[in-house]
Amino acid sequence: MDRRRAAGTAVSALAATLLCLALATWQPFRMAEMRVFDVLATLAPPSMSELAKKDESIVIVAIDEPAFAEIGLQWPWPRDLHAQLIRALRGAGVKAIALDLIFAEPSTADADQALAEALGPDVVLAADESLIETPHMSQMIRTEPLPEFVAAGARVGLASVALDPDNVLRGMPTAADGFSAEAVKGAEKRLVLAPRPVETGGRRLIRPMGPARTYPTISYYQALAPQDFLPPGFLKDKIVLVGRSLQMAIPAETGGADSFATAFTSATGMLVPGVEVQATIADNLRYGLSIVEAGLPVTGLMIAGAALLAALIAWRPADLGTVVLGLGLVALIVVLSAATFFFLKTFVSPLAPSLAVAAVIAPLAARDIARERAMRRDVTRAFGHYLAPALVERLARDPSALKLGGERRELTILFSDIRNFTTLAESMKDDPERLTQLINRLLTPLSQAVLDRGGTIDKFIGDCIMAFWNAPLDDPDHANRAVEAGLAMLRAVSSLNAELRQEFGDDAPKLAVGVGINTGICVVGNMGSATRFDYSVLGDAVNYASRLEGASKECGVPLLIGASTAAKIAGRLAPLLVARVSVKGRSGVAPVYTVVSTDPITDQKRQAFDAAVEEILAGGAPAKAAFEDEPELAGLLSVIAGREERKRGLLRPFAPDGIEA
Repeated sequence: MDRRRAAGTAVSALAATLLCLALATWQPFRMAEMRVFDVLATLAPPSMSELAKKDESIVIVAIDEPAFAEIGLQWPWPRDLHAQLIRALRGAGVKAIALDLIFAEPSTADADQALAEALGPDVVLAADESLIETPHMSQMIRTEPLPEFVAAGARVGLASVALDPDNVLRGMPTAADGFSAEAVKGAEKRLVLAPRPVETGGRRLIRPMGPARTYPTISYYQALAPQDFLPPGFLKDKIVLVGRSLQMAIPAETGGADSFATAFTSATGMLVPGVEVQATIADNLRYGLSIVEAGLPVTGLMIAGAALLAALIAWRPADLGTVVLGLGLVALIVVLSAATFFFLKTFVSPLAPSLAVAAVIAPLAARDIARERAMRRDVTRAFGHYLAPALVERLARDPSALKLGGERRELTILFSDIRNFTTLAESMKDDPERLTQLINRLLTPLSQAVLDRGGTIDKFIGDCIMAFWNAPLDDPDHANRAVEAGLAMLRAVSSLNAELRQEFGDDAPKLAVGVGINTGICVVGNMGSATRFDYSVLGDAVNYASRLEGASKECGVPLLIGASTAAKIAGRLAPLLVARVSVKGRSGVAPVYTVVSTDPITDQKRQAFDAAVEEILAGGAPAKAAFEDEPELAGLLSVIAGREERKRGLLRPFAPDGIEA
């Protein structure tokens, strides 16, 4: 990796860490993290049945609609009725009674006296704290039960709870004399905190037992006469919490006195009565269920670790694997958060570390995507004029298929040149615009013949086209495609001549091209200077293809191919021997071939034709009768025979019918 990318990755990881640490202290983001806590808390709440097996369970005595109907009194009920309840519960064998009711103001003397006589150390009364704010001061006011109730031996517990900024109850009470803690102490049981959550410097969070009405609940009137309404022993050894609890749970949007939104509210939409919240807090204390919220140091370590791992993932250029690994890392963070929640009783929010992963990978991936698109644009721009659109798209999708610089590989090279262009240009010297249009009309279909068969146009050299196959992308069928392109060029010239005759009549120019094709090892790549270069080919095979194009006129055929190309196409096309020529720059003579059609010719016919050509080259007469049923072969054989006779001075030069010399 280059230093610039390494530095960019390191900077991205550091910036993501600092950003997520700052977010972790931002109140709205913390509330979003608490929503994650709500999800984890509701996934697998503690089993009430399992907890009930350990020791005495909690029963709620609800001041609810049935109780109001049966008792027939308006609220507040007389305190001697509460005294009757306490005696009835004590007679049923309960271990502790906690009244989530505040008796701060005196009522009638007899009623207060009756309640005081019923109180004892096994009874807990509720106290409350409220914050009074004025423009000049803030004052915390604590409301206590009447002194005579405390003097009678009743315990006092602070029932106040603190809501999160989103008005959801999550935090455990911090007061040493909390209402739930006093209820547990009233049962003469040691306060159990094991298994203790890992201390991470954060506050304790309530592990909810379930939605509203999760705890066993009986109505107030049933508790007044348990022998009449409850099974025998139902209340024995139980901790009883008494409080307001509507039989139908209160919708969250409605709200109500002494009812709270908990982790389950987001799932059920219902508030939980305060007395059930106190029961939940009591069980969190008894069984060590509360969850410790990880402090900033632990969160910071998680964020830094996630950013470091994300940087390792983004260390190389982004691709689909980067996305998969990034998503896998986020999934791992979520799993680790859940594991620490359920097994270590510690909440480490996965939100900030997951955001750190995204903050590292996303900008680096965006940069890589931008670079890749720029590279694709460069590839498309560089090859759009030389390659078929399908090949340009393949290179754009996979630029690695293009090796910059030079590489050795076998190519098939094609040269195509307009015959007698100098004469044609001379005849149209007074109308250069028409000459340009004519050349463009010719070069367009010739170029298309190359592109349609997967070739690469190297360059236009005046009226000449140079093209090659098997680079930049592999093409195992390169020789056949090049020859097919050459034949398509000849057909395109014939079609254009027909169009010109229709347009200009007898004055129409007659166009002809020569095509030379050769196959061999070349060097292909970006050739030129550091500031300007072309994707081109070099090698003896290129020079030989150019010489073949020039020799095609001398040989009397428009398409001339070398022996190496002929050997490669013999399985599909039918290369026919034309001559043995001496090419400039090479010693000795070499056989050269042509192809007259893409239609198949039997091996027997081809071998017979080559034998006839060998006979002609040796000075014999052509065996034309053998090809009377093949007019193309017979015509070609006549061209070759005439050419050889002219060489020996036996005939004047001529251009045979059907063959453009």
